[in-house]
Amino acid sequence: MNARRSTKVFKSGNSKAVRLPADYPLELGQEVVVREEHGRYVIEPVKSDEERLAAFRASFGSMPWLKPLTPEEREFEERELDWEMKYLKRD
Repeated sequence: MNARRSTKVFKSGNSKAVRLPADYPLELGQEVVVREEHGRYVIEPVKSDEERLAAFRASFGSMPWLKPLTPEEREFEERELDWEMKYLKRD
């Protein structure tokens, strides 16, 4: 769908609005993101949680140094911590 179409901005309540042709592949009530990119406005569907998770998991292949922690690496040594805020004190 690369055909250029013209429309006008109009007022809808206290907002600005644009009508999109009915044959655009958007469903009524579908959530979209609108952003400005170098003076152009881009409208794209919001990705579902599943789509975002799939994209996140797919990115692991591009980072071969990244690997899950083993159970042994997840264990921490118990130790007493000094929570005194001595570094923030001013003399």
